This record gives sequence, C-alpha cells and structure tokens, in this order.
Amino acid sequence: MMAVSTEQEIRTFEIVKEESIAASIEIVFETLLEQLGPFNETPDGTSLAMKIEAWPGGRWYRDLGNDAGHFWGHVQAIKPPALLEICGPLFMSYPAMSNLQYRLTEENGVTRLKFVHRAMGLIPQEHIDGSRSVNTGWNHLMERVRTRAESRKSAAGKK
Repeated sequence: MMAVSTEQEIRTFEIVKEESIAASIEIVFETLLEQLGPFNETPDGTSLAMKIEAWPGGRWYRDLGNDAGHFWGHVQAIKPPALLEICGPLFMSYPAMSNLQYRLTEENGVTRLKFVHRAMGLIPQEHIDGSRSVNTGWNHLMERVRTRAESRKSAAGKK
C-alpha cells in the first residue's frame, strides 16, 4: 500500500550569531574544530560522537560505531584560521540542505566568530521556532566554543 501526500511546505531559515571571544584566532579555530568534532555534545552533556575531517571535501558525521552513524555534511571550504564552511543535511532526517559558515576575525587579542546557518527543505516548523528549535543547539555550541577558548587562553597564560 502506498500513501501519497501532496501538500508539504518547503521552508527556509537563516540563523546568524556572533561571539566576541577573548582568545587568539588560532585558539578559537582549534576550539571550534574540537567542539564540532570529539567534544560535540547536546545541551544536557550527552556526547554526539562527532568526527570532522578538516579539509576540503572532508566529512562531518556522527560515528556510532559498528558502521552505524549519521552523515551531517562535507567541508565545502576551509581557510584556517579564518573560515570553515560546511554543506549537507546536518541532523535533519528529512529532505533538506544546509550551509554553515564560521568566519573568524581577530583584533587586539579578541576574536569575532560569526556563524550563519541557512537551510531549506521540508523542515518541520518546530525546528525553526518551537521547543526543538535549531537555535537552541547552536547557542549551546557557540557558548562552549567561547568558554573553552577563553579558558585555554587563561591556562596558556599561567604556564
């Protein structure tokens, strides 16, 4: 038996965030890669078991072991330590495509991290503005990058 649905709405969204981080651009970029990869976790502290291959065409994926996991995207562009761009479905297990951009600039020892997530597809409205909003996860990741990069700078200064 086949079910046919004719009315599905294609939605788009754009999330833009900026963080000023009291650490060098190199520390912030390295911390960003760690937070997208092995240190990636949910807001409740559960590891997402993410891996990122930090080169053009490299994969960003969730590795659940035993050949199980979830493909999130490919590195579309990388120019360490100023740019990381990823394209792919990300966490969305429905027809959708995303583009993530992380742009970093440094001035007087403070790094500005600008993040943009643009997506389009059959995206449930609750992922845009509801209780399961995409915004929640990105807020958590940006805060972790800022906190960890600033603590690394502090630790390096104490040596």
